Amino acid sequence: MDALVLGGTGPTGPLIVNGLLERGYNVTIMHGGFHHVMFAGPVEDLHGDVHFKETLEETLGNRTWDLMIAMYGRLRLTADAAVGRTDRFIGVGGGGGKAPANDASWGPLGRQFAPPADERLYFGASGGFGDGIARATQHVLDHHNAGHYSASYIGYAPGYGPRQPGPEDWSVVRRILDGRKQFIIADGGIKLHNRIYVENAAHALLLAVDKPKEADGNFFSVGELPRYTMRQRIELIAKTMGAELELVDMPYPLASLAPACNYFWQSGPGHAARDDSKIREVLGFKEIVDPAEAQIRTTNWLLENKKEFREEWEMQMADTWDYAGEDELIRRWKKAYEDVASVKIEPLLRVHRYRHPKAPNEPWQRPEPEAVERFAGRREIDYY
Repeated sequence: MDALVLGGTGPTGPLIVNGLLERGYNVTIMHGGFHHVMFAGPVEDLHGDVHFKETLEETLGNRTWDLMIAMYGRLRLTADAAVGRTDRFIGVGGGGGKAPANDASWGPLGRQFAPPADERLYFGASGGFGDGIARATQHVLDHHNAGHYSASYIGYAPGYGPRQPGPEDWSVVRRILDGRKQFIIADGGIKLHNRIYVENAAHALLLAVDKPKEADGNFFSVGELPRYTMRQRIELIAKTMGAELELVDMPYPLASLAPACNYFWQSGPGHAARDDSKIREVLGFKEIVDPAEAQIRTTNWLLENKKEFREEWEMQMADTWDYAGEDELIRRWKKAYEDVASVKIEPLLRVHRYRHPKAPNEPWQRPEPEAVERFAGRREIDYY
């Protein structure tokens, strides 16, 4: 069997190419030639720009493959180019658009925390990035429905791990390496931002390769379970590096002024997650690397490869490393916090709402103050 991978040299590409080789495929990759990697076996290497119809057609000619996997380029163009060249097409990309939280179709409570994997693709009026992904996904499925080939789509959560461009975690790792002792976070760091480690992402796609009957005609979202907060990830990075890092908590509108926080929270203060139960139920997806272990591996890989890739990472990131500005923001915030915290409001101590009678038929009543004295004072905040 012959397989064509459009891309193949990015973070998940070598894992998928090697997986295809293990399955007995003769593999061809087409990419721009900017990055080269070693594979587990012989791979035909085609160079051409996958972003344009002309270069796609020129490079691919009239050749055909049993399977095409589009991991890179403009998905609508590659989906069109696959017509007549393959019997099976797997598109790979992001999770696609989702309706705004106030869309009436969600019901009176608005959009749920993790919209279901089989949620209708939402085409927004803004023409933004998510809208483009949704339209490209639908374009792939339209080809399937028209009988041009059997198709499926894998929508990844944002990736992390070795060879990931502009890695989010470098914002923390570099600051610790630079001797920073404070890191600004937003809203207690309780944001859940679903991600997927490169090995888990490749595993999900290879499941679609292995199970065409179950996969074809479907759109799958895929992330990782269990989900962890941003705060937990940042704390694990610091622990892995043997560092003590004070997380300075601010409301999002203030914290987002700091480049590092803005990079981690760049999609906004709200959670960013999707229900990926569909790929788990239909294809049997399960993480092959636990997210905690994946975070540790990612941190160590960044440390081991910083000399080679640091300049490239930082060109791709929105972080300005403005430590003087961050220090001033922290100073002003702590001063303002002290001022606000000095406001005196007499608390009413929390008590249990159910009866604990000392005698038969004794009604509920608020205990005397001395009975709840042990609950006085502030509790330590548990963010997760």
